[in-house]
Amino acid sequence: MGRIGVLQEIRMLRFEEIHDRFTKGRLSAAEAAEWLGVSERTFRGQRARYDDEGLSGLVDRRLGKVSPHRVPADEVERVLELYRTRYAGWTVKHFHDRLVEHHGMGRSYGWTKSVLHISGLVRPAVKRSAHRRKRPPRLVPGMMLYQDGSRHLWGPALDRQVDLIVTLDDATSEIYSAFLVEEEGTASTFQGLLEVFQGHGLHNCPYSSATS
Repeated sequence: MGRIGVLQEIRMLRFEEIHDRFTKGRLSAAEAAEWLGVSERTFRGQRARYDDEGLSGLVDRRLGKVSPHRVPADEVERVLELYRTRYAGWTVKHFHDRLVEHHGMGRSYGWTKSVLHISGLVRPAVKRSAHRRKRPPRLVPGMMLYQDGSRHLWGPALDRQVDLIVTLDDATSEIYSAFLVEEEGTASTFQGLLEVFQGHGLHNCPYSSATS
């Protein structure tokens, strides 16, 4: 089986997996489309062809035809190899910026995101449900502390990902405490609060994205 055939087979198997989760109610149509890296409209069309023709309805007849806008396969592989070996865990935005600034890549952010999503190296972000929409910040400094932890490879001297714990004023976004720990937990929450209380006094109430 050639490279095109392998790509077709991977694409169909991935669709079957996501379609199964969709039909069992584990994913919405929007979430399934994001997992597959397509629009909801495209996902509806794929479902219709799958219901009518089975897996053969999913065969992309464009594969194998040379497009004048085709990106060389070695360029795609170079991007994937860079992400796997040097930038694993980076956000798509930060990785794309690094490609442009340090590796001479001239492709768009949308192209980079599409390549990483289709490869499975980065999963599309699930859309926020209504109760998870962005909360408006407090209007007055001192009313609320906001604390969040983010896992990442934070510097070239680190050989592993660790959690950055940041505690800031919800109204002004002024950072009162920031430090790295192996893993976010109760101890890191209390450490951040203690540093704030010692340096800036008591706030009205704390707020953590991990418990919201």
